Amino acid sequence: MVARFKTFSGAAGVLALSLIVIPVVIRTTENMLSLIPNALREAAYALGTPKWKVITMITLKAARAGVVTGVLLAVARIAGETAPLLFTALSNQFWTSNLGEPMASLPVTIFKFAMSPYENWQKLAWAGVFLITLGVLGLNILARVLFRNKH
Repeated sequence: MVARFKTFSGAAGVLALSLIVIPVVIRTTENMLSLIPNALREAAYALGTPKWKVITMITLKAARAGVVTGVLLAVARIAGETAPLLFTALSNQFWTSNLGEPMASLPVTIFKFAMSPYENWQKLAWAGVFLITLGVLGLNILARVLFRNKH
């Protein structure tokens, strides 16, 4: 995207990160769906349930915890990705919401501050790492609360 539009942009960064996430989510979802016993599906078919309903109401519901875990693993992975953002979204010293321009991101800012010779900037880089860690932990807790079994 960077070569096509001849500029770094937030949209290119989004595309790069989505290309990292999609295979992880697909693979974990596929693995979780294969763990569901065929007897469960066959029982639903024997009762006359349509295929789409078996998939959505039975198979996906049974594999929900594993699918959510796969999505969270993918989000945690891209939360700290710096290289794709350096080569696509570049960086911007100021906040912008325009996806067509270079965009600031926390992983790139952490990288810049960590490579700085100033000790106080290096401390800020550690604070940024702590923020990303807290964000991923918060997402995990929120997902576990929202998707817990209510039985």
